[in-house]
Formats: sequence, C-alpha cells, structure tokens
Amino acid sequence: MENSKFMQLLENILLPIADKLNNNRYLSALRDGFMVALPLIIFGSIFVVIANFPFLDSVMSENAFARYQEALGPASASTLSIMGLFVIIGIGYKLIEHYKGEAIYGGVVAVAAFIILTPQVLEGVAGVIPASALGAQGMFLGIFTAFISAELYRFFVQKNWMIKMPAGVPGAVSKSFSALLPIAFTLSVFLLVRILMSFTPFETVQNFIYTVVQEPLTQLGSGLPATIIAVLLIQVFWFFGLHGQIIVNSVFDPIWYSLNEQNLSAFQAGAELPNIITKQFIDSFLVGMGGSGMTLAVIILIILIGRSRQLKEIGKLGGPPGVFNVNEPIIFGLPIIMNPLVLIPWLIAPVVVTVITYVSMSTGLVPKPAGIIVPWTTPPLLSGFLATGNAWQGAVLQAFNLFVVMIIWWPFLKILDKNYYETEKSGEETKAS
Repeated sequence: MENSKFMQLLENILLPIADKLNNNRYLSALRDGFMVALPLIIFGSIFVVIANFPFLDSVMSENAFARYQEALGPASASTLSIMGLFVIIGIGYKLIEHYKGEAIYGGVVAVAAFIILTPQVLEGVAGVIPASALGAQGMFLGIFTAFISAELYRFFVQKNWMIKMPAGVPGAVSKSFSALLPIAFTLSVFLLVRILMSFTPFETVQNFIYTVVQEPLTQLGSGLPATIIAVLLIQVFWFFGLHGQIIVNSVFDPIWYSLNEQNLSAFQAGAELPNIITKQFIDSFLVGMGGSGMTLAVIILIILIGRSRQLKEIGKLGGPPGVFNVNEPIIFGLPIIMNPLVLIPWLIAPVVVTVITYVSMSTGLVPKPAGIIVPWTTPPLLSGFLATGNAWQGAVLQAFNLFVVMIIWWPFLKILDKNYYETEKSGEETKAS
C-alpha cells in the first residue's frame, strides 16, 4: 500500500513536468535541430577516426603521415568544426515548420542573423569568420539566435508585412518576395543589436553570451553532480513510460556537444583533453551499452540465470537489437515501465557506472572521450574503443561496467525470474488438474 502511494506521488509530480518538456516547441526544435546536424557530425567523426588509426604514425614516415592527415582533414573541418551552423539551420527550420510556415526561410534567416552577430577577423581587405565561431564556441549564441530570429520572422509574417505578387507569378518567385520584408525586418533587428553591443563593455554578443550564459552552464554540465542528476532523470522518466533520453537531452545536449567539440579540437591538436563529461561520455559509456539503463547486461543475465519462459523469450527477442543499443523489447517486455521490482537497479546502476567512468578517466586509467561522435548503434566495446580515440582501455572500461551492472541487477532479476517461473508452474498445474 505504501509502495503504491509512493508510486502515485512520483507519477503525479513527474508526469506533468515531462509532458510539458516533451511538448515545448523550443526544446523540440532544439532536439530536432541537432538531429538535422547528426549525419554530418557522424560523417566528420568517421574520418577523424580514420585519420587517427592507431600505429599509423609508426608504419608511415612523418611526412607521409602528415600528408595523409592533411588529405582527410577537410572531412571534419567542413562538418564537425562548423557543426553549430548546421544546428542553427535545423532549429530555425524546425521552429518555423512547427508554426506551419515556409520552414526553409526559418533556417536561412537564422544563419544570416547569426553571421551578422559574429565578429569577423580582418585579413587584408576581406573579413573572415573564424571556424571556431561556427562550432562549439558559437553554439549557445547560435541557439538563442535561431529561436529569436524564427520568432521575429513569424511575427512579421503574421502581421502580414509582406509583398504580395499577382496571381500569375510562379510560386517560387511569389514565396521569395513574400519572405523579403519579414527577413529584412528580422535581420535589421540583429544588425541593430550588433551595433548597440559594440558600445558596451562586452563589445560583442558572443562575449556577452559566453560570460553570462555559456560559461556557467558549461561548468555546471561538465561536473559529476549535474551529470548524475541528468542520468537519474532519464531513468525516472523511462520508468514512467516517457522517453527520458529525448526529454533530458533536449536540455543538456547543447552543453555536452560544446564540451565534446572542445575535446575534439584538443585531440586533433595533440593537446591534453580538457573534459571528462561530454556527449560521448553519455552516449558511449551509458546509453551505448544496450540502450538507456545499460540493459545489455540484463539480457546477458537473463541468458545466464533465467528459468522462466517469459524471461527467456524476452532475452531472445531483446538480444540482437540490444547489441546495437535498441532496448525497447526489454523496457516494455520485462517490463521496466512501472515495475517496482526493478526500480532500484534501474536507478542505481547508471549512477554507479557514471561514477566509475568519471573516476577512471579523472585518474588517467582510461583516456577521456576524444570528441569523436560514435553512432549510437555502434556495439559496446567497439564504441568505447572509438570514443576514446582508438584506446583499448575504453573497451575494457565498458566490459567492466557491464559486469558491474550485472552484479547490481542479479538479485532483483532473480526475484523477478522466480515470480514468473512460479506463476508459469502454477498455471501448468491448474491446466493439468
């Protein structure tokens, strides 16, 4: 009875919060904006791995290795190094799409507004935008710019401040002229902001955003306590049947990607990696071990100790997708959702693994994530190897973490299996009688 009351209390508190976060148009646009950029990010990451294969520098001459890396460099320079630009396009596009407007103009006006605010470095007679401003360094400004520019564009469109073309004009031409004034008004606002900011002590919007917003949030997101809270929220939301990754990542992804980009820049430069907590810390060493909650360990346990037919069937169904970090068969089939018997290991195991991984990297036992975006469907051991810059220690850490999760889950899964087994046995006896 007490357990039921506690579950009801959690449900009453968390479900409304999760529902609001899930349906928030800005968080949805932010999440979908990163998804737009993801194929490009993965492409660049693959070539970072290829350019830094282990032992290549020892089998090739120094000049040959340098030329090899130089030849592959544009793959990451044109994707990973300017990932902020793709995210900005995605956010602007998705937000205007949400409002049922011409989404492409949401994307282009967001990019143009961002570039207006971005300081240029003079080289000769031309102004050059540093690539770093289009990557992690400009990520937070880009996100805010995309939100505001899309809202301004929508406002001017709703006010009907547009040029109307005659009925016989081709559709593409008519749409371009309709967007002309809303885009012009929107970009004029950002130009005015840039001019006004030049008279402040911050001088640029970038400096203002970095000092007031980005630096404090990045420091918070790079710490162990905030990461544990994020991981716990993911698990709690999933327990109530809500996609915890989507909800929590919508808030934390800008921070984790920014930290990831810093590590990638250091890795490519051969410098010390600055951050432990990054996007790949979460994706490869937590989610990348069978999905949320690292349920590949649960599947292995089912194979080893399962006696009930129900668990054995779930193990067979969940095994193949679980290797590729798809764990819906386990979450809905075990089940994990609303199952008090598995709540404790479901919440505790990811936190323990987070601490183990953090300590392992902070003490130097395992290299920090190199900033390489490893596709989330990459099987464990391989993903740990790639995420740490082709370091075998990353694979070993994943194997150890899976073993730890199995230990935590063992007594609870044993109880669950016993309950299923006895229920099946009693059912067979009833049929026999």
